[in-house]
Amino acid sequence: MKKLNCDIKRLIGYCGYLIEVISLMSTLSGQVDTGSSSARNPIIWADVPDMAMIRVGDTYYMSSTTMHLSPGVPIMRSKDLVNWEIINYAYDILDDVDELNLNKGKSAYGNGSWASSIRYHNGTFYVTTFSLTTGKTYIYSTKDIERGPWKVTSFKPMLHDHTLFFDDDGRVYMIYGAGNLRLVELKEDLTGLKPDGINQVIITNAGAVAGRNIGLTEGSQLFKVNGKYYLFNITWPRGGMRTVIIHRADKITGPYEGRVGLQDKGVAQGGLIDTPQGKWYAYLFRDYGAVGRIPYLVPVNWVDDMPVLGVDGKVPDTLNLPPSRGLIPGIVASDEFERREGERPLPLVWQWNHNPDNRYWSITTRPGYLRLTAGRVDPDFLSARNTLTQRTFGPECSGITAVDVSNIKDGDFAGLALLQKRYGLVGIKRDGNTNFVVMVSAENNPPVEMERVELRQNIIYLKAECDFKNRADIARFYYSIDGKIWNPIGKELKMSYTLPHFMGYRFGLFYYATKTPGGFADFDFFRISDKISGINK
Repeated sequence: MKKLNCDIKRLIGYCGYLIEVISLMSTLSGQVDTGSSSARNPIIWADVPDMAMIRVGDTYYMSSTTMHLSPGVPIMRSKDLVNWEIINYAYDILDDVDELNLNKGKSAYGNGSWASSIRYHNGTFYVTTFSLTTGKTYIYSTKDIERGPWKVTSFKPMLHDHTLFFDDDGRVYMIYGAGNLRLVELKEDLTGLKPDGINQVIITNAGAVAGRNIGLTEGSQLFKVNGKYYLFNITWPRGGMRTVIIHRADKITGPYEGRVGLQDKGVAQGGLIDTPQGKWYAYLFRDYGAVGRIPYLVPVNWVDDMPVLGVDGKVPDTLNLPPSRGLIPGIVASDEFERREGERPLPLVWQWNHNPDNRYWSITTRPGYLRLTAGRVDPDFLSARNTLTQRTFGPECSGITAVDVSNIKDGDFAGLALLQKRYGLVGIKRDGNTNFVVMVSAENNPPVEMERVELRQNIIYLKAECDFKNRADIARFYYSIDGKIWNPIGKELKMSYTLPHFMGYRFGLFYYATKTPGGFADFDFFRISDKISGINK
């Protein structure tokens, strides 16, 4: 009878999850207009920055930045440039170092791996990135981008914001840098710089074409079209907005002539992609507050052998492409933590905050639950390992979980987070022999416990809601004893996109000990919605 009751509970929960999926697929974020036959910008209202993109036949592949999260460098696939799904990652962990393992008080927040490059050459896919944390450049290669396995090589120096390029004569290059852009030639096996190869600055003060008061210029992406080389970069005129600049040359070594490619809404950094039908687009992104850096597509026309971006120089709201079907299950997804034989342990929408310690999490020890165990003592949330995360999304979103805290110890804290430097938490903290529902805000560093309520049961429901409309960037937290009536707790969190973390807010399931390791918490599910319901709704 106990098993039957459990199965009925799961069935009810799963039905509710399906309703949310159907709703989210059809109505997500003002980018989906069920009465429209065309796509809308942004094409993804979630944190997918530093995109690099290729087309192989009729399929598009995109890589992006997720920095200190593991697995890293997500690989996404699309048939129409609008509807994307994560199909793989270039690596499980970037490297085994204290910063990436959250050991010895060190971390890689805001670092890890940065902007990537993706290429397809002679039947092999290549994804490259670099890391300020390790000081290395990384090259990942595979014949099967959707299944792997990946071969990895790494070398020093770290080539900042590089673009990998295979030229027609068989030579391989990277262009990298900020301000002055440098071309270097790689060894044929891609294991490092070619000792006697090209190594020279090809553009000095690359942002000068955008005006006098130029800030940083970076984000190189190189393309060859009809025998000419086109180098895309981003620059920030001081006091101005993010700007696309484009340089063109007849030889890869230059000389290059440049111009402003686009200056509208701060939509910038990316490159060129064409369709099988011969249409061209620029893929770019926009800083959009706490939700992160969100992707846009801009039509491209060719005039006098130069790409002209936008419609009358502006980023259009609509595109002559198929409409979005929503983010589920492509970029974000609910999870009941039920697994059939042969399924991967965690869907690809999930990433760990830093490298996980695989000894202390499981979805098989108690089937149907994610178990997080405290393997050590940590001083605070940002120091704790094995926080499981996925993206928040706009314009509104919420995440709900249920957690069984029967086996937590004095000083332990388990719950639901909105992860960024100025984070917010709602969870269960054990103080002596008593459990409390607690809301913590790090809006004004250091973190402060805003409210606590005594808890007299072992299963509790938690919810976090995000309002990104018009960059409101407000989060609210709730708890429920039955999963139906929701009680607000603490205060609103004013979310802020901070450079020390350098990513949009993410939902996170967390558990850590502050006194004694060995306790554990079981998370029953995680469910997302594109609506914020408010109190008791």
